Amino acid sequence: VQLQASGGGLVQAGGSLRLSCVASGRTFSSSNIAWFRQAPGKEREFVAAVRWSSGTTSYVDSVKGRFTISRDNAKNTVYLQLNGLKTEDTGVYYCAAGTSITLRDRLRYDYWGQGTQVTVSS
Repeated sequence: VQLQASGGGLVQAGGSLRLSCVASGRTFSSSNIAWFRQAPGKEREFVAAVRWSSGTTSYVDSVKGRFTISRDNAKNTVYLQLNGLKTEDTGVYYCAAGTSITLRDRLRYDYWGQGTQVTVSS
């Protein structure tokens, strides 16, 4: 499985971005797809995830109400809509795929994309 993340960029605080994660090599049908982010000098942290089969979603508290994760079955793509961006949202965003029942543990994900940089200026 190869995951290709894209959509990052430089935006001002309060702005929006949409990140995309496209899978090739297999479909997401039995997977959980998550977004993690890593700020300089910090550990990679969970942001949001979706169970492909049910559509169940999960978010870290700091992004609830601002970020939305969604999926497009036909395109084998997961999106992360980032609204109301804050400077603390800055980091490299990674998409990941796995089949564990656990959504928030990065060690439970088997496949990772290369990351896309999100920079939010004040």
